[in-house]
Amino acid sequence: MSALAELYEKIAACQDCEELARTRNKVVPGEGAENAQIVFIGEAPGFHEDQQGFPFVGQAGQFLDHLLSSIDLKRSDVYICNVIKCRPPENRDPLPTEISNCQKWLDQQIEMISPKMIVTLGRYSLAKYFPGETISKIHGKERKIDNVIYYPMYHPAAALHQQSLRQTIEADMLKIPSLLARTEEAKEEESKPQQLSMF
Repeated sequence: MSALAELYEKIAACQDCEELARTRNKVVPGEGAENAQIVFIGEAPGFHEDQQGFPFVGQAGQFLDHLLSSIDLKRSDVYICNVIKCRPPENRDPLPTEISNCQKWLDQQIEMISPKMIVTLGRYSLAKYFPGETISKIHGKERKIDNVIYYPMYHPAAALHQQSLRQTIEADMLKIPSLLARTEEAKEEESKPQQLSMF
């Protein structure tokens, strides 16, 4: 059993949030490649995710699939998860205590996968990596910290509620391949032996 699969078992048994543990149907730890270069982090499971145990399987998930295909990727090429792993009742916003309780699971997932890029989808994952920032101001603007690119995007569900955001989200997605390619180029430059001057 892989380290991630073992982690999923621990997440499935988690009782840290009494209400969520009582009301959830299925825990939604995440899915995708265990060696993924890119990790997408959403907010919380919704109704369909809670039923199936997989992230982004509703309408927002269909749009995410479309976004991935626009840069020649499939779900199996990336890793997709959420800030919290259980659906809040009635799709309410996650509570600060729930986000705090679930943080250890997300941190362990990121550590195990060791991605080159983390894409935040929506305001809750944005708040984890870009505290105090607003999505409308910094979407599509990457930051590099410790050789990892952090890239904020609107949540795919935002395009379902506000059609005008669809093009913005699509345009932000199209920037991802060149950002990754630049990281690879920089790495190659660093690994090249330096020519020593004789003078």
